[in-house]
Amino acid sequence: MPLLPDLTGRIALVTGASRGIGAAIALALAEAGADVAVNYRQRFAEAESVAASVTAIGRRAITIAADVSDSTAVAAMVANMTSRLGAPDILVNNAGIALIRGIDDLTEADFDQTIAVNLKSVFLCTHAVLPHMRAQNWGRIVNISSGAARGAGGVGLHYNASKAGVEGVTRGYAARLVKQGITVNAVAPSLIETDMVKAGLASSAARIPLGRFGTSEEVAQVVVMLIGNAYMTGQTVALSGGMAFN
Repeated sequence: MPLLPDLTGRIALVTGASRGIGAAIALALAEAGADVAVNYRQRFAEAESVAASVTAIGRRAITIAADVSDSTAVAAMVANMTSRLGAPDILVNNAGIALIRGIDDLTEADFDQTIAVNLKSVFLCTHAVLPHMRAQNWGRIVNISSGAARGAGGVGLHYNASKAGVEGVTRGYAARLVKQGITVNAVAPSLIETDMVKAGLASSAARIPLGRFGTSEEVAQVVVMLIGNAYMTGQTVALSGGMAFN
């Protein structure tokens, strides 16, 4: 059995894929053979660049603008993707926001927006792709969580709650879809070298035992591994450079 899956003929939807971890996942899936729909909300130019990189690998790609916290937008996104590229066999729920707030600065609007974008979107997107996956008795769903789901984190309690919810939803779906050929797993990165980290979440890698920040490509590598493993479901894989252990 090959270590890297052959995803030739499979079609993937990656939310929040215009940059960072999402972009790396889109490219890794293309390298494994999948055609990719690159979802974005505002960053059109960056999304087009990611799609161009996918086509340069030799796979098909499209970009789709959609707010994945809105059910109408999600339904339209999946319909658009299905007509232009094909129905999604693979879903990576990566879209998210990290509003850095202290407990005295956190507002109800901040809390609601974080839950909607980080957690509700996982439900909406999963709900939208399940009919096709069930019909073919095959599907792969990977949700991007965070080490903050189990630790204090540096963003805020609203972010902790949203990512803990992602892991709960992951287990709930996995248990209920396991008989239908659909696996659902999560990846929980900590201190990956992304715009969020560079913006001030962590100025130094000194507290990471491995001695450096993780890379988006390392997260993508784990996502592809989960998609290729038919026996693993309901699990969260942590990438923390040795800061925490399950």
